[in-house]
Amino acid sequence: MTHTDLRSGTLPITVRDFLAASAVHDADTASTFLVEDIVVVDQDETFRGRDEVYAFLRDAGAEFEYTTEHIGARRVGDDHWVVTLRLEGTFPGGVADLDYRLTLRGGLVAELVIANHEA
Repeated sequence: MTHTDLRSGTLPITVRDFLAASAVHDADTASTFLVEDIVVVDQDETFRGRDEVYAFLRDAGAEFEYTTEHIGARRVGDDHWVVTLRLEGTFPGGVADLDYRLTLRGGLVAELVIANHEA
């Protein structure tokens, strides 16, 4: 079971809806929030374009059960946001705080970098 809590009213709706869809592996919905030339970097692995990113969104972490909790967010520029999510579940280590650094272009996600949260 996957649960997500992205209630922060400070985030653009695109960011909230994209993260909510990707947390439940709804790649079809999540993909509607992406530009064609999207770039995603997850733990130093890069995915480019809608096809690669779609597969990443569909498959990443699908072998585990986990919950996702929104524990922080901040705007770092006109079109740049950092959202910190806490994942708890059956993956190695059991708990991970991750920063999702998103860049928007034309109201859609153009870049996403996922990295360990730096306290």
